[in-house]
Amino acid sequence: MDHWFNSDTQFHHLYPPAIQQLARRHWTPPSVANQAVQFLVPKDGVRILDIGSGVGAFCLGAAYYKPNAIFYGVEQRKNLVDHAEAAKNVLGLSNVTFIHGDFTQLNLRRYDHFYFYNSFYEHVKGTPKIDYNLSFSETLYNYYNRFLFKKLEEMPVGTRVVTRCSWEDKIPSTYKVVNSDFDSMLKFHIKG
Repeated sequence: MDHWFNSDTQFHHLYPPAIQQLARRHWTPPSVANQAVQFLVPKDGVRILDIGSGVGAFCLGAAYYKPNAIFYGVEQRKNLVDHAEAAKNVLGLSNVTFIHGDFTQLNLRRYDHFYFYNSFYEHVKGTPKIDYNLSFSETLYNYYNRFLFKKLEEMPVGTRVVTRCSWEDKIPSTYKVVNSDFDSMLKFHIKG
């Protein structure tokens, strides 16, 4: 399994060419997942949720680098969940679960910490889409952002969130940015 993590490019070869072409814009490379997971896993056994997990790239990279934590990815597109499951099977990782569904239907209190790679941005008019298998609207964009904001407000002190390519106003002010990387595109938040 280690050879898949020798480089981000090598990792992307787990997926078919059409999925590889979307990697640069839509998937988290293992090098970024490794940075994020060092913060998200302060102790063994924590449960991390990736909201809008796509083909599972973050979860798979994170699970490889932190085998003593449990990773969950929720994704609305069934075909992307299928790609995530196929890659998971190749890697043989047992600390990853992919959920086909809408994150608003999950009880977020079941998770300790969160990873968010601006999953709702596709709903903004004129933005690049993964595909057109979903309905897109500014109304959904606002709904999802408000829902996540509210649920993060309800989480206990000490909850950690790593955001990638997201705006500060999407995270409650009770969370403080304690670090950033990749030209501030990756931000590390903790609830105080």
